[in-house]
Amino acid sequence: MILDGASPQAIAQAVQVLQRGELVGLPTETVYGLAADACNEAAVAQIFATKGRPANHPLIVHVASANGVADFAADVPAFAQRLMNAFWPGPLTLILPRRPVVGAAAAGGQNSIGLRCPAHPVALALLQACAVQGIFGLAAPSANLFGRVSPTTAAHVQSELGRDLLVLDGGACEVGIESTIIDCTRGAPVLLRPGQISRAHIEAACGMAVLDKDALQAPAPRASGTLESHYAPRAKVRLMAASDIAAKLQALGPHANNLGVWSVQRPDAGEGLSAGVLWRAQPTTAEQAAHELFTVLRDLDARGVQQIWVEQPPDTPEWEGVRDRLQRAAA
Repeated sequence: MILDGASPQAIAQAVQVLQRGELVGLPTETVYGLAADACNEAAVAQIFATKGRPANHPLIVHVASANGVADFAADVPAFAQRLMNAFWPGPLTLILPRRPVVGAAAAGGQNSIGLRCPAHPVALALLQACAVQGIFGLAAPSANLFGRVSPTTAAHVQSELGRDLLVLDGGACEVGIESTIIDCTRGAPVLLRPGQISRAHIEAACGMAVLDKDALQAPAPRASGTLESHYAPRAKVRLMAASDIAAKLQALGPHANNLGVWSVQRPDAGEGLSAGVLWRAQPTTAEQAAHELFTVLRDLDARGVQQIWVEQPPDTPEWEGVRDRLQRAAA
């Protein structure tokens, strides 16, 4: 059931569903989430069961404001506070030391927990209404089967998880890829997952260098969306240079079939593509490419292609989030 997220009645109905320990589809500026009361272990278990997600793979907890962090975090380093001041509400998740008595199921049993305040009016309205009723945070991973392409519209959620789920419709997600994740438990910011907010943005806001998790001796906390294979459609994804796409299509000629292509230029050299090739134009800016990425993968999957050839994005800092999602989709 899809309800208009701008309706106060829909928000009230969603709060009631969450109070009963059930799940709600939630729009955010990044992707749609599958939300439950973060402090209700049975409800959180339903998220893992519905997604087919391993119970030790932690969820991100969404809060209504930075004030909600104290409900879940035992400590907030000064640099983490600076990041909250700079980017919340927004697409930034912070891994913080967890209070021992809360959120164990959502944290996958770890002593740390991922927190963020989303920048979407429907998400904020629901979180604020929940807080009034004693639900101080919503665990909400992406609203799709585990490892698959994240949803960026309410229709995507319904098509994957069924009509019985209450989904608040907040329109198409503005950002389109998941939040940047920064580990704040080791005295300095450590990048666990790139997103729209770049390393340079993080460093400028907190006044510290961003470290890579692989460069540290101690293992990083587990975090959402960091498995080698993730965000994958049913079709096989291949990352290729534009010249390789053009050459392989030329070699296949009319025999190219059940193939999707996402590239900047139409790779037909004016000769036309085989009828079995579906081409989609890849944006030339990282921001727009992120916005369209999951929608394109879902659309090509729905059209039954067996392979999706994607032009390798530029190896520049602003494309890091898009490259990360594509590399995991192709793993």
